[in-house]
Amino acid sequence: MGKQLFGTDGIRGVAGEYPLDPRTIHAFGVALAGTARHLHPDPEIVIGMDTRESGPWIADQVAGGLAERGVRSRLAGVVTTPGIAYLTRADEFVAGVMISASHNPYQDNGLKVFGHSGFKLPDEEEHGIEQEIFRLLESDASEARPKPLAVDPGLDQRYIDYLLSTVSVRFDGIRMVIDCGNGAASHLAGELLRRNGAEVHPLSCEPNGRNINLNCGALHVENLRQAVVERHADFGVAFDGDADRSIFVAASGKVVDGDAVLLITARALKAAGHLAGGLVVATVMSNLGLEKALARDGIRMLRTPVGDKYVLEEMVRQGAVLGGEQSGHVIFREYATTGDGMLTALQVLETAKRSGAGLDELTQDLEVYPQRLYNVRVRERKPLTEMLAVEHEISASEKALGSSGRVLVRFSGTEPLARVMVEGPDLAQVEDLGQRIARAIQHEIGIK
Repeated sequence: MGKQLFGTDGIRGVAGEYPLDPRTIHAFGVALAGTARHLHPDPEIVIGMDTRESGPWIADQVAGGLAERGVRSRLAGVVTTPGIAYLTRADEFVAGVMISASHNPYQDNGLKVFGHSGFKLPDEEEHGIEQEIFRLLESDASEARPKPLAVDPGLDQRYIDYLLSTVSVRFDGIRMVIDCGNGAASHLAGELLRRNGAEVHPLSCEPNGRNINLNCGALHVENLRQAVVERHADFGVAFDGDADRSIFVAASGKVVDGDAVLLITARALKAAGHLAGGLVVATVMSNLGLEKALARDGIRMLRTPVGDKYVLEEMVRQGAVLGGEQSGHVIFREYATTGDGMLTALQVLETAKRSGAGLDELTQDLEVYPQRLYNVRVRERKPLTEMLAVEHEISASEKALGSSGRVLVRFSGTEPLARVMVEGPDLAQVEDLGQRIARAIQHEIGIK
């Protein structure tokens, strides 16, 4: 069985279909239990999930696989991905499992594993679990045997209490709108912000198992923008399905993405003397405008491949305390081991409160270069070097843009997509070049 299960963000697919069918999920639990038993004589693993209707039965299958090898598990219920990362490292859990497909539609789900350190498992450990899953499936040693778990009350509250400990100013007087994407933050974000004094108006905080990310949340901020402007709110914030990312809206309705958040918080950390190495870690998707704005303040920016996992690895190597993605994953290493949308909201609001400025003022000098992203659904992942027409278009685009723009072509780590990003000073040129590359890919390996 040659198919690799783990992508850049765990195992992901359509719930009920391979590799997220009951038997394979059970095998995952058995394989993870084997790893856990190497780490501790009496291991315990915490399990959390977002609001998808498939979450509970997947949790039961994971727990059943763990129990088959004598490993105990506790269910945190609906909680965010960074919440599971925090609980895993703050308690005696040897590992944590988050059941979520993040920003994907409700039909999808996924399995993400954190070690006791709170970090996602290294590639080699994921590979070991994967090989054991294959062995169990091929030997018919895995049968779907669920173990229903009751939600352990209080685990999510421990996480909320911890988040509140990371800020030292109250948000009294701040009026804000939150959009929880009918996801994992739905019953947590409002409580968190209200407990620190903010006046909160909620949107999309009523999950029904099938409405997660549905025209709401961090990928669809139109309703949030409208509500912020109509209610004369000071801020808006939207979370994705598992709340490991957040996108903000300024009082004017301006969208403030992860790049702008990195600029706001990097400046605040540097002013406080807390920006280790004068360095921010971002990805190849971060806008050229961010790099130039940071440079004006004497802050270096390093780029990594797309994925908060890679951002975090580079942050650890460099000793950096701040990193993130344009999509809204922002990592504050002093407090967390992964992107955390609710933590980011607290840090941004604290920065604004301390400065007495809104998001419009804090981002006014960030010049965002026109950037277009084209997704091409593909039938295979063929090396770019083997597609001469695609290589020609990429080379021509890079020559046309020179040092004033960028071209990035990569395959998605979670979906059968080729992603084409072109960035430069002229929007018409950016769109033309991006479409040329996308058409070449479509002709070569696109799904007809």
